[in-house]
Order: sequence, then C-alpha cells, then structure tokens
Amino acid sequence: MPHLLHIDASARAEGSVSRDVATTFRQGWTGTVTYRDLGAAPVPHLGIDAILSRSLPAAGFTPEQRAAAALQDTLLDELIAADAYLFAVPMYNYGVPSTFKSWIDHILIVGRTIGASGESPVAGRPATLVLSKGGAYGPGTPKEGWDFVEPYLVKVFAEILGLDLHVIAAELTLADTTPAMHDLRGLAADSLTAAHESARARARTLALV
Repeated sequence: MPHLLHIDASARAEGSVSRDVATTFRQGWTGTVTYRDLGAAPVPHLGIDAILSRSLPAAGFTPEQRAAAALQDTLLDELIAADAYLFAVPMYNYGVPSTFKSWIDHILIVGRTIGASGESPVAGRPATLVLSKGGAYGPGTPKEGWDFVEPYLVKVFAEILGLDLHVIAAELTLADTTPAMHDLRGLAADSLTAAHESARARARTLALV
C-alpha cells in the first residue's frame, strides 16, 4: 500500500486555503499517511548543534547535539520511508513560512539527501505541492516577480531532491477579506475551485500508479 508523507505549513488551524485543498487531495488518497503539522508543532530552526552533528563523530556529541541529530534522523526517516509527498504551503510575506523553511533545512543534508553520495534517495517519487497565494504573481500582474515561494520550492523539490513535482496553486486568496480586491473575487473563486479540482484529479491519478 503506498505511503504518503503529508506536511501542512499553515499557522491557521481553521480557514487555511492550503490545508483545505490538501484535505481534498487526502480524500482521494487510498494509502497510508504520515502527517506532520508544522503550524501546530513546528520543528526548531536549524542551529549550531544540528549543523555540528552532521560532521562530528557521534561518540563525542554533547546532549544538545545528540538531540539535534535525533530530530534530523526522524525527519529524514519520514521523508525516505514515504512513496509520495503532499506539501501544503501558504505564502507569507512573499516567501515560505519560517516553519517550513526550518523543515527543509533539516532534511537537506549533503551526503544523505543531496550531494556527495550521488542521486537523492527520493528521486523520481511523486510529490504534490499545494500553494495558497494572497495575490496574483504571474506575467503582467502588478506583483510579477514577487513570488519567492514557488520558484524556491520547485528548486528544492524538483531539482535538488529530484521529485516528480506537481504544483497546485490557489491565488487571490485575500480577495474576500481585502476591500481593494473586491473586483477580483470572481477570479479568486475560480482559482480556488480549480485548485480543489486539480487536487482531486491528482489523488485519483496517483491511486492508479
């Protein structure tokens, strides 16, 4: 039975578009799931103990380095054990939530997931990236070039880890609560509907693999 690693990054427990679209995907998923909610239980930012634990011999670890290494091992084990991935990530201030950046920092390790040992151990596995963006950032929009979420995560997941990445994005998610965006509410609704439909179709496709 296929095994999914699902990570939610929104700080919102309720009313999160990225969580809602990911839930639509999950409704069509037929395998097992490991779930990590970084909004409710964030991993610590990468500190010196975690960095040193990657290069020092384990026999000489301090208690802090031992704990940092154990956390990294847990996160890596979750990543490598999965057959497929679902990442639900909102845009915060034009970038990824710091909690999600912390998770990435812990699982990108030279010699284990990238770099010296050759191909990533998860290369070729299917991954679905659900994004929610308060505005629109495509060509010709006033904020073109301000999206530092999607390009960064495509680099990490598709190019560094070699995942078979499928991106689903709901845009203009602030239209309903921002008076200046009133005229964009129809487009926002269309984008959200399309995101849910894409998530549903993606889950069906993976169920057939």
